[in-house]
Amino acid sequence: MLPRNGIVGFLALFLGTSSVARSAQSFSDLMETMRGFQESRVLLTAVELDIFTAVGSGATAEQVSKKLGTNSRATATLMNALVALGALTKKEGTFHNTPDTARHLVAGSPGDTRAALMHTVHMFNSWAALTDCVRAGTAVLPPGVDKQDRQWAESFIAAMHRGAEGTAAQVVRAVGVRGVRRLLDIGGGSGAYSIAFAKASPGLRAEVLDLASVVPIAQKHIDEAGLADRVSTRIGDLTVDEFGRGYDLILLSAICHMLDPEQNLDLFRRCYRALAPGGRIVIRDFILEPDKTAPKWVTLFAINMLVGTKGGSTYTEAEYRSWLTDAGFQRFTRIDPTGDLLVATRQ
Repeated sequence: MLPRNGIVGFLALFLGTSSVARSAQSFSDLMETMRGFQESRVLLTAVELDIFTAVGSGATAEQVSKKLGTNSRATATLMNALVALGALTKKEGTFHNTPDTARHLVAGSPGDTRAALMHTVHMFNSWAALTDCVRAGTAVLPPGVDKQDRQWAESFIAAMHRGAEGTAAQVVRAVGVRGVRRLLDIGGGSGAYSIAFAKASPGLRAEVLDLASVVPIAQKHIDEAGLADRVSTRIGDLTVDEFGRGYDLILLSAICHMLDPEQNLDLFRRCYRALAPGGRIVIRDFILEPDKTAPKWVTLFAINMLVGTKGGSTYTEAEYRSWLTDAGFQRFTRIDPTGDLLVATRQ
């Protein structure tokens, strides 16, 4: 039986009173981290239900529940928690959006990010299966990219597009467009990087290769950018397809972490065959330190790949160099403008 004062008293039996406070605080910090999912889940459920749009310029919990077709008591409980988290305010029973939620989480708002955040909702469901994934050594739920689910694809590409909008131009400047006439953007998603490269060089033509569920999304962004005459799309499977010949630059942005080592080596060999002599392969991905324990967010992204893919992970620079060398590439450069970039050349 534990002492009457619980865990603190239990620790005192072994550590002595001088270190009990420090240990209890450490345990408290650990528990707070473990409970971190609670706040995340409240916010994600609010996004999934579209609570913030339903609140609009102000509404009671009863009004919101009627709009959404949800249980009124449960809706009130959720909304009260959102107030506690700073995502809503409440006055005399009426809830209001904060400036941030009004800008980013309400339909039609200037910074509407709801579609992109739905990808995080889907991620949460995959992470809930982490224990079983560790036992099995792979994702136990069907990876979204394999399901070819329209909603999953749209939310995933929306999330990737939002990230690319802030980095594409910087990547173009870091890589350069000199001598690049033909670009192949493998797994190019929304086409954000191809669009940025095309804008930087009037003589450059780019091609976005992706799955059938993704290509229409890319085409929409390309059309909106007014670049349909220089940026084309192609349906393909980057895990098995040959890519053609004569490209000056091949871009693999946020692709390699979805694949296992053997798949990456095979992909690099097919990229090598598709490049013209002197052509470059550019890998934009999250690169681990040599002992694979840092940066922290990259180690956590490896977990995201464990629960969300068949064999994906994050990798070290040495692993990338090894695969690229085996595929025939030379002259390696690592650039870090907004994230990790590795560049290698076909001789």
